[in-house]
Amino acid sequence: MASFVDPRFGVALRGFRERRGLSLRSLGQLAHRSKSHLHELETGVKAPTADTARHLDRVLDAGGVLAGMVDAPIDHAAEAGELRARVMASDVGKDVLDRIEQGVDDLASAYPTTAPADLLPLVRRHLAYVGRLLDGRVTLAQQRRLLVAGGWLAVLRATVHIDLRQRAAAAAHLRAAHDLAEHAEHAEIRGWCLETRAWDVLTQGDYQAALDLSRQAQRIAPQGSSAYIQATAQEARAWARMGDVGETRRALDRVEQLTANLPVPERAEHHYRYDPAKAAAYTATTLSWAGDPGAEQVARAVLADLDPDGDGGARPRRSASARLDLGLALVASGQPDEAVALGTEAVVSGRVVPSNWWRATELLAKVEQAGVPEAAALRELCAEYAPRRRQSADSTTG
Repeated sequence: MASFVDPRFGVALRGFRERRGLSLRSLGQLAHRSKSHLHELETGVKAPTADTARHLDRVLDAGGVLAGMVDAPIDHAAEAGELRARVMASDVGKDVLDRIEQGVDDLASAYPTTAPADLLPLVRRHLAYVGRLLDGRVTLAQQRRLLVAGGWLAVLRATVHIDLRQRAAAAAHLRAAHDLAEHAEHAEIRGWCLETRAWDVLTQGDYQAALDLSRQAQRIAPQGSSAYIQATAQEARAWARMGDVGETRRALDRVEQLTANLPVPERAEHHYRYDPAKAAAYTATTLSWAGDPGAEQVARAVLADLDPDGDGGARPRRSASARLDLGLALVASGQPDEAVALGTEAVVSGRVVPSNWWRATELLAKVEQAGVPEAAALRELCAEYAPRRRQSADSTTG
């Protein structure tokens, strides 16, 4: 029976190795394993056997952590292991392609609730399988399905790299996603590539580039598609950051028209299927950035819907962002004390990903400008929870 492995095994192995100050070569000498085999374990290309995990545990004095990750019931790794066996044992069939596409949807649906460092090895592994299949003998129809699956996985991988602030890796995989989409003649993936680039440059402060990329995405993506709607919402955000309230409102009105009769998708958490509920969250963010007086009411409604019990709700990352949005709106309306409390909740939740951290620091700057005494405590928390302190062990450019 095949072993299952926690997708975080490679991250943990690398962490224990680096804390011991060992290179892959030196660990290989200690553990009597090849450098290439250890590299495959760390990058998630291969799953360790139970014996290998226990042996590495002893060598690295990992206290049973590595061994405990083997044989855990991790669905994605099980799927990947089965897929790999099928690829190696037989020609590509419909069942294999169906399973790959199901895996793409599973990963895109896991994106809102899974830590980027945990999701990255899973996406990387699935993308490697698709690449291996594309190297084999496939029909034209099978090839297109693989190209489309690879395109979705590549743009998702780029998004995760952006969340981890690994922008060189993100740019490389966005180019790959675009090329795959071009070969597959898949306009929506091309639109998502541009929209993702727009979000990335927006977070870096290049608002004009974000505006231009959002408009390009709208020209390329199919009218009314999720990519088209998201790009329109991204345009509104760019206008908000540029301080043009009129254009911001007009773009938001277009989003409202596009989503007015849009049904809730079967998997609302799917990152590439526009959920009408997202429209309210984007409106709250955008109006908060624009300093619009209507931001507070919308932001309160969004937070109440996402987190009715105050425990983070089913979508804790989105709930953390909603707290930051409401905080900005409250500062603008002269309520900085509550804004500090909301900022504190968002920061200590640990759910503000690195690419979104600038939103927490922006709220901190606003409450400090307002002269709120409690802002000093928020600054200390921001220093404690800043992602740069926690990302070094998880960072990768591959």
